[in-house]
Amino acid sequence: MKKIGEKIVLHVEGMTCNNCASGIRTHLEKNSIENVNVNFPLSEVSCNEDEASNKKHIISLIEDIGYKVKNKNNKEKKFSKVEMLFFTSLLFTIPLFSHMFLDHSNILYDPFIQLGLCLPVYFIGLIYFGKSAFNSLKTGVPNMDVLIFIGSSAAFFYSIYGWWLFYGTNEVHNYMFFETSATIITLVLLGNVLEHRSVKQTTTALKDLHKIKNTLAKKIYDDKIVDVKFEDIILGDILIVNSGDKIPIDGTIIWGDCTLDESMITGESLPVVKKTNSMVIGGTTLLSGSIKIKALKVGNNTILSQIIELVKNAQKDQPEIQKLGDKVSAIFVPIVICISILTFFISHYAFDIAFIDAFLRSIAVLVISCPCAMGLATPTAIMVGIGRAAKNGILIKGGNTLEKMANIKNIAFDKTGTITSGNFKILNLNIIEGNENKIKSIIYNIEKHSSHPIANSLVNELKDYSNEIKIKNIEEKNGLGIRAQIDNDIYFIGKEINENQKRKFDVYLKKNNNIVATINLKDEIKDGTQEIINELKKEYNTTLVSGDRKEKCEELNRSLLFDKVFSNQSPEDKLKIIENLNKENNTLMVGDGINDAPALSKATLGLSLGHASQIAIQSSEIILLNKENLKQLPKALKISKHTLLTIKQNLFWAFSYNIIAIPIACLGYLNPMWAALFMAFSDVVVIGNSIRLKFKRIF
Repeated sequence: MKKIGEKIVLHVEGMTCNNCASGIRTHLEKNSIENVNVNFPLSEVSCNEDEASNKKHIISLIEDIGYKVKNKNNKEKKFSKVEMLFFTSLLFTIPLFSHMFLDHSNILYDPFIQLGLCLPVYFIGLIYFGKSAFNSLKTGVPNMDVLIFIGSSAAFFYSIYGWWLFYGTNEVHNYMFFETSATIITLVLLGNVLEHRSVKQTTTALKDLHKIKNTLAKKIYDDKIVDVKFEDIILGDILIVNSGDKIPIDGTIIWGDCTLDESMITGESLPVVKKTNSMVIGGTTLLSGSIKIKALKVGNNTILSQIIELVKNAQKDQPEIQKLGDKVSAIFVPIVICISILTFFISHYAFDIAFIDAFLRSIAVLVISCPCAMGLATPTAIMVGIGRAAKNGILIKGGNTLEKMANIKNIAFDKTGTITSGNFKILNLNIIEGNENKIKSIIYNIEKHSSHPIANSLVNELKDYSNEIKIKNIEEKNGLGIRAQIDNDIYFIGKEINENQKRKFDVYLKKNNNIVATINLKDEIKDGTQEIINELKKEYNTTLVSGDRKEKCEELNRSLLFDKVFSNQSPEDKLKIIENLNKENNTLMVGDGINDAPALSKATLGLSLGHASQIAIQSSEIILLNKENLKQLPKALKISKHTLLTIKQNLFWAFSYNIIAIPIACLGYLNPMWAALFMAFSDVVVIGNSIRLKFKRIF
């Protein structure tokens, strides 16, 4: 039996525009399917299945409205369906259209020849646009194909009517518009071909990542080396990676030294040296050396898989700016149909324009309109923006995060592990009471149960005192310390949160509420942090929010010059500070520890580092994979600003195009064929602007 709410991903064929995606989502949600996300660029539908709505039922719901769920393992054909339809239509449309430039005595003027050439094209339009239009009406979200189908059908059937009415007279050619019907269909198909090819360009980052997953790995099995696929690697497998190979999964080196290129995952351009016991990330490239690694994370748990999932689900959380476009798109088709009808009646009856001219104007209005551009304006830009961020080692959870990040004014930083390296060295261990070796062993055995940077450093510093001690009732208090029971004694390792109490140490060990040892630590600022803070201060208000002592925070601030500094802050205090900063302006909180999780959640946006605690990562919308420093932070902020700018440009074009184009068509300055050409390329302009974000120099 499947778990309730298990996520499934379906590959759907037949979506011709973003409104189709909206229609599928609306239809599934009406049928109580939860967590529906329809990704038009990738032709994917993801949702949750349960006992009432299993995978088979969800597939039937999608196929009931005219779409086809295909096997994702199907090989991609050389030419897509829309390309084949376009080439076929073009074959019949060229001679049909060319008759307009020939003498009336030419055979192509024969109505039977024109009908014979138009019928295959109209039949293609009936299948492609008519089916899509009907499906969209069934879901209650009419799409662009409704307009195209009405326009091409009106020209086709009016031509048959004119042929029948004036058959055998010289007037018949004035009432036949078979070439108009065929040209509309062919030009819009051309637009769809260009659109689909352009949309693929917005997902190249995702394809690059998928290619890495599809590489074979070399596994040691029964003293033999065998090739295994990514999905067949299991926890604990021992893999061999040689110079030039891709690291297949996340693991730890158990033999050998190497140099790695981690730029695809972390954005770090310089090679990284790795030795035995070092962690390696799937998707990185081994530049030199040969290593054996033990698989620690496989399948969907690897960093690479999580990056792919984040990029695929980029559209899941829609930015506020997209909602305007979605609202307009939802009512656009009915409005355009009404404008088209009014254009005909006002032109013909109010301004006494000839019936045929008024009729052609109304068709041009239908064809020139393009709600699809509005639907594509945001998701294509988001896909490119999040893809570019991912290739720079920046994981962004959803399109809504990009918009929020672009509007950030305050940036608050935790100190330890974020600004400073978090790799502490013991300057002084003062034993007040007890045996030194026993005290060191107690500290080691208690702190190994914590993920705090100070705890990790103490464990590393005191690893020579790792003899096992029986510990029970372990309890970690966020930002304060960790408590444990040894025999009948209660030990607590932590620090005082008290501004008025002047301490000469950083950490203490209490036994039954009495201090028995104190520790002074040294922590260094991460490389490049001063330059990064100076760069950020040009545009943002910077704040240091730390649980560390006042003297240490002030010493740090003498180098970095934050706008505000808060020291000796408990998790609750940090939460209040972030609340106050949020009231002033949108605030980004940067942290990595368990004690930062509440503040990360409360801030407008939370940002954590790749080595952060799991709860900090879960509380954050942005994750920087390069744990060495914060150099990706300015990149993330710039990518978000330029993505939002691209979305605004796309929406401006989509709205202004329709505002200008529809009146021009109403006034009769565009015939239906030119209208079809301009409409076909309007989507390409929007997508092309989104693709430009991939190559734009922004840092």
